[in-house]
Amino acid sequence: MAECIEVVTERLRLRQWRDADRAPFARLNADPRVMEFFPTTLSRAESDGLLERCAKGIADRGWGLWAAEERASGALIGFVGLSVPRADLPFSPCVEIGWRLASTHWGRGYATEAARGALRTGFEDLALPEIVAFTAALNLRSEAVMVRLGMRADGCFEHPALPSGHALRAHKLYRLPREAWLAGR
Repeated sequence: MAECIEVVTERLRLRQWRDADRAPFARLNADPRVMEFFPTTLSRAESDGLLERCAKGIADRGWGLWAAEERASGALIGFVGLSVPRADLPFSPCVEIGWRLASTHWGRGYATEAARGALRTGFEDLALPEIVAFTAALNLRSEAVMVRLGMRADGCFEHPALPSGHALRAHKLYRLPREAWLAGR
């Protein structure tokens, strides 16, 4: 078991998951707006399974897809963090940055703020050489966050976990090398 890294930003805390996070996380994963660019919403059992995989990743490595908590209220707002994708992608192996926030917390800059904290941890504490991000080509909100983070577009690919012809199969890839992050600080 690795020591769990926590990331603290001005308004948010990225931390290990707790049992109390299960219900709000399940609500977020069952929200069609939040899951618009995923194949389907998640059942409670699927959401709990995802939470457990996220918690195990953090326990094993010390970092991962952290529970994102609003510092002022202590409310779980979603997840933000770093992960090693399970799918065999055209650019694997890699470390991905990702986020999923409850729709009630959209439009406040939380995804960008938390992702900057996760990037800082990935590049400055973990010395990762590169972090990637990808999303369904239709997901302009997530793509805008990638651009705000200083990531650079690196083409498109077909996500292998989705069948040919699926509306979400086309994905956009963004990259951020450690050198670019350090130069831009």
